Order: sequence, then C-alpha cells, then structure tokens
Amino acid sequence: MNKKELVDSMAEAADISKAAAEKALNGMLMAVSDALAKGDKVTLVGFGTFSTVKRTERKAKNPRTGALIEIPAKTIAKFKPGSKLSDAVN
Repeated sequence: MNKKELVDSMAEAADISKAAAEKALNGMLMAVSDALAKGDKVTLVGFGTFSTVKRTERKAKNPRTGALIEIPAKTIAKFKPGSKLSDAVN
C-alpha cells in the first residue's frame, strides 16, 4: 500500500474527503517526525511504539573491494509493533 492508497482507505473508513484524510495523515507523520527528532517516543496503544536508537561508529568491509571502511555513528528510527497489530497480522 502506498501513501495514495492509504489516504483513500482513511477517507473511506472515516467518511471524510480525500483532501481531509491527506491533511490528517501529513499532520500525523509530521508530529511523529518532530517527536522523534526531539528524542521522544510516540506510543499508540495497541498499534506500536516509534522510538530512536543511537548506533555507534563501527568498521565494516566493502563487499566489492574488501577494504575496511568506517561507518559513522547516527540516530535511527525504530518501530516496535503493539499486541493488537501483531495479532491482526498473524
């Protein structure tokens, strides 16, 4: 499912226009992004938790050349599904 299909599904489920559904989705994504950028967690009970994890600097091997390269430290986004989502998928 891509973003357009998600907006269509949201609009139909909530009985609202596609424009309103897209605004709602964009607002939700912006709120989650802003919270994660501040280092906060976003928990949607039953759905899951969005959080950030700091990866340390590490060394890796370039598969093409075999040369050792250094991968810098960075912060990544992480999602842990909730129980209701896990049950719905299984």
